[in-house]
Amino acid sequence: MVAMGVIIGGSLMGALAIVITGKVSLQSTASLAGRLKLWAMVAAMGGTFGALENLETGILHWQLRLVAKQLLLILSAFAGAHLGYLIVASISEGGA
Repeated sequence: MVAMGVIIGGSLMGALAIVITGKVSLQSTASLAGRLKLWAMVAAMGGTFGALENLETGILHWQLRLVAKQLLLILSAFAGAHLGYLIVASISEGGA
């Protein structure tokens, strides 16, 4: 949900900036949402170093529970970011 909120909120703020500058284009909003996907995942995971460190520890010490937890965290962050992108893309295509 955090990643989805970052995508939707960032896209709305970007759309506001697009309207203020006079470049009214809903396609720009969808492309902005696509570019925000990576940063939304990083925000949802709380920074990448902690997740990567936990993943490394789990792999090197054969702690499969920790590896599974980190992979589920990454997968859920990606799913939330992609869902937010799909929402913004469908809204921007519907309004065109």
